[in-house]
Amino acid sequence: MGWDPELAAALPTLPDLHIADLDTARARVRDLAARAPAPPPGAVEATEVEGPDGGTVRVLVARPPRSGPVPGLLLLHGGGFVMGAADMVAGQAAALAAALGALVVAPDYRLAPEHPYPAALDDCAAVLRWLAARPEVDPARVALHGMSAGGGLAAALTLLCRDRGGPAVCFQVLDAPEVDDRLDTPSMRAFVDTPLWSRPDAELSWRHYLSGLDGEVPVLAAPARATDLSGLPPAYVVLYENDPLRDEGLAYAAGLLAAGVGVELHLFPGTFHRSAVVAGAAVSQRQAAETVEALRRAFS
Repeated sequence: MGWDPELAAALPTLPDLHIADLDTARARVRDLAARAPAPPPGAVEATEVEGPDGGTVRVLVARPPRSGPVPGLLLLHGGGFVMGAADMVAGQAAALAAALGALVVAPDYRLAPEHPYPAALDDCAAVLRWLAARPEVDPARVALHGMSAGGGLAAALTLLCRDRGGPAVCFQVLDAPEVDDRLDTPSMRAFVDTPLWSRPDAELSWRHYLSGLDGEVPVLAAPARATDLSGLPPAYVVLYENDPLRDEGLAYAAGLLAAGVGVELHLFPGTFHRSAVVAGAAVSQRQAAETVEALRRAFS
């Protein structure tokens, strides 16, 4: 595999986030989130949103520096449907709110295997409805931004909103989206021992997420199974060269294009899944800046 030199130098310092030992992986993700740069004081607040079945969903809210009407952005963390929390993206939420002048909301959706599909999607859908209904949010400028499993949930949410009459979504950022449970792409077959995510992780991830199903996997669980991608919002798709999820993202982007959906696709060379955690690398900084620019164009 060809590595970006800055990322290659950082490889020995990266945590082991593989999920064969899920409890340990979850603890390491919590530690990683705790060591991430904190947002400025008062930039992010936590609240509770009414969720499905009478429950609540904890969300982090980053407010823009100006009053409404402002864009709204639902920011969905990654973690293979089985680990992670909104706190992982607190700093990112604050930065996006400031850069875009948007109200950014990051939900603590429920995790598998304790809460398999559709729990996470139901939580995210409830928070999206809450966001779109906020009086300060322009309902014509509501977007989704998800990484890895969060990207899969974002893709599923666009399908759900299309088929169930809203809320309207104007744009979707799919960052290494986890969308295909069939695990039969060239990259999925090739990358069995890559950093931070590998084929064995993907196998366990889908096994946990789909454990509540008995029978055919629905498209809202694995959006790559959808046969009709028409009528979805434009997409900015981010992919990583040495990532088992690379080719399912390529195929999903191609499917959107074939259905008449506008797509901007960017595959970053020398990278691996979640390599953006090496924030000081030039390729990571370029990726972050270009994602912000894609959202800025969508909101304008």
